[in-house]
Order: sequence, then C-alpha cells, then structure tokens
Amino acid sequence: MSRCKGCGAEIIWLRTPWRKAMPCDPEPVEYWQSPTGLHRIVTADGEVVSADLEGEPKLVTGVGYVSHFATCPKADEFRRKKRREEQP
Repeated sequence: MSRCKGCGAEIIWLRTPWRKAMPCDPEPVEYWQSPTGLHRIVTADGEVVSADLEGEPKLVTGVGYVSHFATCPKADEFRRKKRREEQP
C-alpha cells in the first residue's frame, strides 16, 4: 500500500490488462456490472467495468475497487492533457 501524492490517502495499485498501473481506493466494494453503470470498478485482475454500487444482494457481480481518480480531490492534477495539434 502507498499514499496518493495529491491528497495523502492510502491507495493500492492494480495493473490493467494493458500493464498500466491504476491507483485505487484500498477498500473493496461489491458491484453490479451494468453497461449503463455510473461507476468504474477495477477488478482484482485489472479489468475496468461499468457498474452500479447498489443492487439486489443475491445478484452481485463481484468485488472490486474504486479508481482513486474518482475519489481524489486533486485528481485533475494527475490527468494527462490531450495533445493539441497545431493548425498550419
């Protein structure tokens, strides 16, 4: 476990299937996978899925982690800016 350089909160790092490290909140959450889900959950194997955090208990999809980008008050400081191409 490590700490976020922006807000100081404890975080864990999970690797996505593309080998990118993603910071996540350390507390696991139950999720209900849904294509219209409002949350992005990172599974233990690094897959990012759209999900809801509430639902019928017997239909829970699994347990995963909330991306720290969703909860960090300083997340904008760490987002990569899209490169703008110059107009001739």
